[in-house]
Amino acid sequence: MLPGTPDIRTRLEARGLWPSFRRRRGQAMTEVVLLFPIFMIIAFLTIKIFQLLVLVQKMEIASYYAGRRWQLESHINIAYAADDRHLKQEIEKVVRDYLGFGTDAQSVKLDIERTQVWNVVTITVQTKPPGLALFCKYPKQTICATPYGQACNDGYDYICGGGKKLEVVKYVPNRDRPIQFVLPGLQ
Repeated sequence: MLPGTPDIRTRLEARGLWPSFRRRRGQAMTEVVLLFPIFMIIAFLTIKIFQLLVLVQKMEIASYYAGRRWQLESHINIAYAADDRHLKQEIEKVVRDYLGFGTDAQSVKLDIERTQVWNVVTITVQTKPPGLALFCKYPKQTICATPYGQACNDGYDYICGGGKKLEVVKYVPNRDRPIQFVLPGLQ
């Protein structure tokens, strides 16, 4: 290096390109104390929303299973034609196990309504309340004021109330094979 010329560090510091490690006392502690709880609340809410989305998808899959199994097995044997004990309870047990009964779902109920053409298979799940008492400090009328609508009221009822009732309905034909259509008079 030539005498009288600044070294590379001095030149970069003059341009503001050399990293500066000057400590400002208390800055990191303030950020941790103030921002970490806010981050945790946002993360917790995101996890709760994701849990509901997963539960809804699992309900759709379970309702397809329940409808298809009822369609295929309820009329194979005449003993199962009006079965409300064995086949229905077995399907409900599999649905409960699949949905994780006892974790997110407080109660799972399977209803089957028979008609002449369709069987209506309904799965109803009552979820547990999320337990976020921090958000229930203020009344619903204050939080869900004029610019917010029914979605705010539903969200407040879910967070501060007793959970949410979710329902999936599937229409299943009585027969697993469609009846062949024959025009009258053409034999």
